[in-house]
Amino acid sequence: MSTADNSILGLKMPTDPRWVDLATISLEEILTDHAFCEMKAATQCISLIQLHADKPALVEALAPIVTEEWGHFQMVMSELKRRGLELGKQRKDDYVNLLLQRIPAGLSYGEKLLHKLMLCALIEARSCERFRLLSENLEEEALRKFYYKFMVSEAGHYRLFIDLAEQYYPTEKVRATWQEWLKHEEAVLDQLVPRGDRMH
Repeated sequence: MSTADNSILGLKMPTDPRWVDLATISLEEILTDHAFCEMKAATQCISLIQLHADKPALVEALAPIVTEEWGHFQMVMSELKRRGLELGKQRKDDYVNLLLQRIPAGLSYGEKLLHKLMLCALIEARSCERFRLLSENLEEEALRKFYYKFMVSEAGHYRLFIDLAEQYYPTEKVRATWQEWLKHEEAVLDQLVPRGDRMH
C-alpha cells in the first residue's frame, strides 16, 4: 500500500482527477507554487518555535523540519534552474487561506496550538497525496522520482505533527480535533475548482 494512500492519511476526499491532468501540463506553475509551499512550511515551523519556545519537545522536533523544508525549497529551485525556468511570483493559496478561517475564534493559548498542529498535519497530508499523484502520473521518469521523495518526506511530517500533538494533549482529544479538521478540509475542497497551477 502506498505511503500516501488516503486510508493511511485519513483524508476524506481524494484529489479531483482533473487536478492531475491540469498539473501535468502546467509544470512551471506547479514547480513555482511547490517552491513557495516549501518556503511557507519552513516559516510556519519557525513561527511555532518562536511562539512555543517554552516547549522543548516541540522545539527539538521542529528545528530539523525547518532545515528539511528549506532544503526542499532549494531542491525545487535547482529543478527550476535545470529546466531554464525562474521562480516567478508567489500565488494566493485559497486552500490554506480557507482552512485558516476555520480556526475557532477565542481559543486559549493551549487550544490554539492543538489546532495549529492539526492544520499543519492536514496540509502535509494533502501535499503528500498530491506528490504521490505526480510521482505516478508525470511522463518524465526523473520527475516522478523527484516527487516520490517529497511524498515520503511529507508523510513523515504529517505523522510528526500528530505525534507532537499527542505529547501535549490526550490522544482522544487529538483524534477528535483531527476528525474536525478532516471535515473542514472536505468542505473547503467542495468550494474550490481544481487548478493545475497550484499544489493545493
